[in-house]
Amino acid sequence: MIMRLFLIILLTLCSLNSFALQVGAERYEQYLPLLKQQRVALVVNQSAQTKDGHLLDSLLAKGVTVSKVFAPEHGFRGDHDAGAHVASNTDVKTGIPIISLYGKNKRPKAEQLHDVDVIIFDIQDVGVRFYTYISTMHYMMEAAAKYQKTFIVLDRPNPNIAYVDGPILEPAFTSFVGLHPIPVLHGLTVGELAKMIVGEGWLEESKSLDLKVIPVDGYSASMRYDLPIKPSPNLPNAQAIALYPSLCFFEATPISVGRGTELPFQVYGHAELQLGKFSFTPRSIVGAAANPKFKDQRVLGVDLTKYESKGLDLKWLISAYQQLSSQKIPFFTHAKFMDKLAGTDKLRLAIEAGDSQQVIEQRWQRPLQHYLQRRQPYLLYQR
Repeated sequence: MIMRLFLIILLTLCSLNSFALQVGAERYEQYLPLLKQQRVALVVNQSAQTKDGHLLDSLLAKGVTVSKVFAPEHGFRGDHDAGAHVASNTDVKTGIPIISLYGKNKRPKAEQLHDVDVIIFDIQDVGVRFYTYISTMHYMMEAAAKYQKTFIVLDRPNPNIAYVDGPILEPAFTSFVGLHPIPVLHGLTVGELAKMIVGEGWLEESKSLDLKVIPVDGYSASMRYDLPIKPSPNLPNAQAIALYPSLCFFEATPISVGRGTELPFQVYGHAELQLGKFSFTPRSIVGAAANPKFKDQRVLGVDLTKYESKGLDLKWLISAYQQLSSQKIPFFTHAKFMDKLAGTDKLRLAIEAGDSQQVIEQRWQRPLQHYLQRRQPYLLYQR
């Protein structure tokens, strides 16, 4: 009884702390002076919310000249499928041009920045290397350096900040789902990562970048933070966000992770092999999963909605590999994509070789220790 009361009090305090937070976008006094008589471009999506509403609307109400909006994967409103083409258009509410940064135009062109003095990045991240918003930030930082624009990051908490885990990306496996030599779970906010990108010389552009980070006020890395709005269509809640770094590897296999259901990244299964007793039937969902794996088929698998995830966990990937391989069903059907997600081919090869989870995880402990030391100068929040 005493322990239960203690947990209730602790959770209440954590909740109160989250209300006391001021995300970077809400700290107007810190960055509005930088925007006076400046033409501003926003790199935002639906997650760029403040207590006053969306950042775009808030800045316009305060007299800021917003020239255009750059939209990442999933679009300005966050209503496009993963990997879906995002077209450039115009915001219906404000009439401001929206330029897509997903598809062929991942890097802004010179003519798209000719009427811009300052670029503001405000997108909610989840602390996972292959979540592509940080790749979009990287390319925008390179463009800002190349064309000598000020780059401002309005920081937000990382819901997975407590975990630093997984293999460090190797240069040969660099792609849009992994641009930096950091682990799968990097334990940084986007503001801290931006500082590390500059400090470690990871930008290809030789010109220096005028980078400014507006930190979250009242935040520490020990605080729990549940996102007030889903960061992308298939991460609808805290459980999906916590399981995402572990289950995303299934995207390179025949396994469904629940896209096309109400439980994306909270379940997994296969239509031809019973991986568990839980059943689900993926269907087409506009803006989230137009054509999911095993569409309209009954899938048998595992329900993880009640599982307490603690960072990166390989046991489900290894178990599914063993189950499918025992039935002669190919598993890593998209091996190159798997290696890009992992940032190395060593993880896939180790699983295929029959190595245990413990052995696999032990191999990346020393590189992780080096990474923790390397990131230290760029930390903004108490660990």
